Order: sequence, then C-alpha cells, then structure tokens
Amino acid sequence: MTFAVLGIMKRGFSLVELVIVVALLGIMAAIVVPQFQSQAARAKKAVAQDHLRILRSAIELYTVQHRGVPPGYENDNPLNTPSSTVFLTQMMISGSYIRKMPANPFNNLESILMVGNYETFPGGAVDGYGWIYQPATKNIRLSWSGTDSDGLLYLDY
Repeated sequence: MTFAVLGIMKRGFSLVELVIVVALLGIMAAIVVPQFQSQAARAKKAVAQDHLRILRSAIELYTVQHRGVPPGYENDNPLNTPSSTVFLTQMMISGSYIRKMPANPFNNLESILMVGNYETFPGGAVDGYGWIYQPATKNIRLSWSGTDSDGLLYLDY
C-alpha cells in the first residue's frame, strides 16, 4: 500500500530548495561576519588604550613617589641598566601599583622589552614582546604593528 493511496503525502525538501536556503545563509554570513570582526578589532583597540592608560598612570605615580625615578632601575638608581624583572617587582610586589602585568590584547603577551637609557626606541613592533618600555623617557607602548581603523599606528597609542 502506498502513501498516496492512504491520502498521506510524504513531502521533503527538493534539492533546489536546499540550495536556495544554503545560498541565503551564505549571504547572511558574508554580511554579519565582517561586522563581528570589526567589533572585535574595536574592542581590542579599547582594551589596548585602557591598558596603556593604566600602565602610564602607575609609572607616573611610581615616579612621583620615588623622587622622580621611574620604575625599572634597581635600587631606584637611574645609572643602573633597566630591567623588566626589576620593573615588574617594583610595580607589582614592592609597590602594588598594578596587580598583574596586562597582556597586549593583540598578541596576548605580557613580556616587556626594556629600552636602555641611551638606546633608540624601536620604530616598530618587536616579536616576542607585548610591550616596549623605556624608563628614561617613561615611554611605554604596544609592541604591535599595523594601524587601527582610523589609520593610527598601534605603536603610537
């Protein structure tokens, strides 16, 4: 006995209908995905700027509380070679200026490239580092190449 005889029709989707649905889903994904990527880039930009604001404020506060000597120098002596280990100790352990070194939101690295007193600040990102810091100038920047949606270099934040 067939289904047609009983008056019951078994109906499914035709291949054409399935192709149309898949094509519509593809078009919608092509519209939505760039929006999500744009939002993610804006969120990373905001986090990076906020991390830099916090770090710069902490560096400035440390400097004021240590007779004008920025963090990074052992025994607060600017004649010593700056060290990222000393910087982190001064900022987190001995002074509690920050709880934890924030990660660069673009490469998720917390490591700091220390630039010596008489060295030139790098003109670009340095692989393997999240941050670039020069105690002599109190200059801290992201170690990330490229530009944001406004055309501003990430290194210039």
